[in-house]
Parts: sequence; C-alpha cells; structure tokens
Amino acid sequence: MAKRDYYEILGVSKGASASDIKKAYRKLALKYHPDKNPDDASAEEKFKEAAEAYEVLSDDTKRQQYDRFGHEGMRGGPGGFGGGGMDMDDIFSQFGDIFGGAFGGGGGRRRRMKGSNLRIKVKLTLEEVSEGVSKKVKVFKQVPAQGVEYSDCATCHGTGQVRRVTNTILGQMQTASTCNVCHGTGQSITRKPSGTDDMGMVREEAVVSLDIPAGVEDGMQLSVRGEGNGAPMGGVSGDLIVLVEVLPHESFQRNGKNLHHDHYISFVDAALGSTAEVPLLGGKAKIKIDPGTQSGKIVRLRGKGLPAVDSYGNGDLLVNLNVWTPKKLSKDETAALEQMRESANFQPDADHGERGFFDKVRDMFS
Repeated sequence: MAKRDYYEILGVSKGASASDIKKAYRKLALKYHPDKNPDDASAEEKFKEAAEAYEVLSDDTKRQQYDRFGHEGMRGGPGGFGGGGMDMDDIFSQFGDIFGGAFGGGGGRRRRMKGSNLRIKVKLTLEEVSEGVSKKVKVFKQVPAQGVEYSDCATCHGTGQVRRVTNTILGQMQTASTCNVCHGTGQSITRKPSGTDDMGMVREEAVVSLDIPAGVEDGMQLSVRGEGNGAPMGGVSGDLIVLVEVLPHESFQRNGKNLHHDHYISFVDAALGSTAEVPLLGGKAKIKIDPGTQSGKIVRLRGKGLPAVDSYGNGDLLVNLNVWTPKKLSKDETAALEQMRESANFQPDADHGERGFFDKVRDMFS
C-alpha cells in the first residue's frame, strides 16, 4: 500500500514551522499512545506512522530530501537506503522528551541515548548515476568499547525516572520526571577499559555498504539509518549522511534528466546530408543528418537520458550539431570554394521559419 504524505499524517502544511510539527506530533502521539490504547493494533500503527513522519520532518536534512524527492528519496523509510520500519523502543527512545510525564513517561521505559550523525561525500560518474550503484565506504565512528559494564542508576533504581507524590485538594497525585543523574537511561558506568572516553566509547573504522538509487543529482543528500556514531548504554546509533557529488563527463552535460552532447559535422555533410555515430551512456547510436542542416540544430534521442529518482522513465539525449569550418585549405580546395563563392545557393539566406538560437535554448529547458 502506498505511503501517506508525511505532512498529511501530521495534519500540517508544507510550510509548517518546527514548533508546529512538534505540537502536531505530540497531539497524535498522546492520542494513539499504547498506554492509552492497550491491545489496539490500529492505534499502534497510527502511533508508529506519526513517529515516522515526525522523524523525517523534524530533521532539516531529511525534510529537505523528502520535500524534493518524496518517499522515493527516502528509499523505503525515514532511514534512507532501506532504513526499514521503526519499532516501539525506537520511538520511545528517540521521542521520549516529547511525551514528558504523560502515561508514566512512556510506559516506564528507559530513555536510550542517541549517537550523533556522521557526514561523508561520495563521488559518482554519470554512468553510475544512470544505473544506480552499490558502494562500500570506510568511516571512523564512535562505538561502545568491548568490556564496558553498566549497572542500574542508584537514584532512579534503573527506571530512568524519578517519581514524586504530592498532596492536593483532589488527593494524592503522582508525577514523573527524567532522572537528572543518569539522564533517563537508568544506568551508570561501573567499569570501562583504558583508552575509552567517559561514556565507555572508542573510535573505530567501519565499512558501510551504500545502495545508491539511479537518478541521484549533484548536491543531493541521502541518509543511512543507524550507521552514524554509536551511543552508550545500548542507545540508538546516529545516521550516516551521504552528500552526492556527480563528476563532470567528457562527452555529456546534464540538465535534470536530459543529457546534452556537442557533435561536430563537416560542411560537406551538413550540405549533402549524412549519418553520424554519437555516444550514449553505455553504448552508441546512429543519427541522420538531413541535407541543408544548419549549425545549432538539435537532434533529440528520446529516452536516452537519465532516470529521475522520483519518477518513472528516462530523460532525453539532445545532440547539438555544430558545423565545423576548416581552418586550413589546400590550393585545390580554395579554388573549388572560390568557384562556388558567388553561386546563389551559397549566399546566406536565413529562413525566417527556422527557429533561432534562443528559441532552441528555451525548448531544451522546457
């Protein structure tokens, strides 16, 4: 079943502020919270759906990516690159601060810390953009050290929350707040190996697999969920943000889905007509040159451009024909051309029905 629009899920407009998005999500989260709707599968699905929408729209990078490319740009979920679905622990650990003390602070669940995001740049050729590509990249990231040990926090006794009971005119009321000693994790470090930081983390090299979809554009950012810096105490890893850089190509220039190629033909071929072979991404094609071809004519090869990451079908290859004027001539060549110089057929006679340069440029970008 097709995914619903994230803005529609939260009931906000595309121009909504971060504050409006947070308020809308909190309202839905409280409405469909599992503690308020026990054994209600439908409510749980709506709770997860709202959390997924909030995860994307509350992150500036992911929101820009979603606004530009939609669900296809997210590659199956908020994690990008096949990020997969969210489970309830993920939701409570990442968004527990939004729920506050409502419903016992998320059903008494401990708050899991989240690691920071990492950013890398990946350079792609047009051939790789055309087909999509799988790459393996090396990154250095923070991970929990081997041998680190934790125990329950002595202040909150492992719950992550401190509960207080106050007497009011309506009777006793219980409130819960995040433990200020363990910051809601419910744990404290009891043993950490040498060479680790205060949280028992070390920096290690890791190899990450990237499945980059076809049609990505220069400057596009994609995210790999959970491949950023790790978090202590069984926390949630951050994401790996991948900035795409598309390398220049020797034969083509890119304009969205379309490719442009400059092809030079001789004066004779332009006058008499001919055929020519032009390159494609991953092959070659023959084009027909009509007699009387003028320099600047564009031959369109439909479907021979690039795919778009957010739609079906390919763009076109636009071959710009340029008539090559020889710079050096032999005596015989000069004499032959001199004989034709005064011929009526060799006098410039612009056909006013012929489309001009600026019209052709406008057509290319339309």
